Amino acid sequence: MTLRRGVAPLLVLLTLTGCTSEEPPAVQVGDVRRAPVTEVVEAPATVGARASATLRSPAQGTVAKLYVREGQRVRKGDILAKIRSPQAQSQLEQARQASRMAAPAGAAAPNVSLPSFDTSAFDRKVAAHFARARREAKKVEDARARRQLLNAIDLAQAQHKAQTKALAAITAQLNRSINGVLSGVTTGLAGSMASLQAASRSQAKAAVKAAESTVKSLTIKAPFGGVVTLGRVSGAGGGGGVEGLLSQLPGGGQQLPSVPSGGSATGTPVATGVPVSAGDSVVTVTDVSQLLLDADVDETDVLLVKKGVKAAVELDAVPGATYAAAVTGIGVTPKEGTTGGVSYPVRLTLGAGTFDDGSKAPTPKPGMSAVTRLTVRESPSAVAAPASAVVSSGRESVVWVVRNGVAERRVVKLGAQGDAVVEVLSGLSVGDRIVVKGADSVRQGQRLS
Repeated sequence: MTLRRGVAPLLVLLTLTGCTSEEPPAVQVGDVRRAPVTEVVEAPATVGARASATLRSPAQGTVAKLYVREGQRVRKGDILAKIRSPQAQSQLEQARQASRMAAPAGAAAPNVSLPSFDTSAFDRKVAAHFARARREAKKVEDARARRQLLNAIDLAQAQHKAQTKALAAITAQLNRSINGVLSGVTTGLAGSMASLQAASRSQAKAAVKAAESTVKSLTIKAPFGGVVTLGRVSGAGGGGGVEGLLSQLPGGGQQLPSVPSGGSATGTPVATGVPVSAGDSVVTVTDVSQLLLDADVDETDVLLVKKGVKAAVELDAVPGATYAAAVTGIGVTPKEGTTGGVSYPVRLTLGAGTFDDGSKAPTPKPGMSAVTRLTVRESPSAVAAPASAVVSSGRESVVWVVRNGVAERRVVKLGAQGDAVVEVLSGLSVGDRIVVKGADSVRQGQRLS
């Protein structure tokens, strides 16, 4: 639950006076003055780091060498550990061999040629018969009959030549048709074969790339600067459970940040020579160069929180110290509370802290609990009234104003709301006398002094 607190400069706000002897002593009135009013929203929070990444073993093997120790600071790119994995090396060699075997092969389209008819012998015999016919025709004495016979022989010879030429043209056309059909069939087949070969080559290249990435990831490097925390491993041989399945997923051999495992202390501590399974946590790098706060602000207050709002933070681990903070972002995903309401995540940057005596407070660690007090509204010179003077009536806020010794109901609009003092935006003026104690027992027209 989010709590509200405020500054209560009552000494400069109101001059309280007692009532007359005719009124109950529980009712008191005072003058409205100007005073600073600050509205503060309290929310529980947790200290977090700028970034955190858990680096896992990409394959089954053993820790060949560990270059860091618990709590050591590292820089981006520093080698943290090396994993020895004969299995990963073997898979890389197999992938490269498969890639070499996936060589492209071409498919040539066949060419069909039908043999033309050999009519040379027949043509020679026909020519001899035409020559003999001409000789015999020339022996005819009748000139008219001789001319008719020779014309008929010439016509017959011309028709024979035309038929021979047509037969050759038919053979050539048939060859072109057959080759056209075969070309279309083989072109489609060649295209399908080329697509299959291209897919096979792509798969082989992808397998090589994945295997090379796994082998490269056997050398674990820091993704950014930070503090090292050594993990615990499940040991070799099993690779069971969720972590054992990581190596079977696409890209499972890559070093990726992971969700924290919840701080389980089970398993074998990471050390040189320790067996590891694919997916085992080897090293966690935490960037503490900038500490953050994750606060849960109640739904009734979150709309008042804006980017840049300042806050004061108190840590359970550092009593008496106050740290500065500022809002950098407000989330939109609700979180259900135990009482049925919801809260929203608010991210803040955490600054330096000081003790009450002004000395420097220690730097917190990620995971520590805190209480954040966000200054959501602030009015340095407000028309102010004590919170006890305001009575809620449905959706209205009401104040009893004393005019000529009589109580008068006045609806007011509030601004910043502190724990003991509230800002009145409309309905009251400086110098008005109002009921500041026992307001819930006053009635319209009641005589007050």
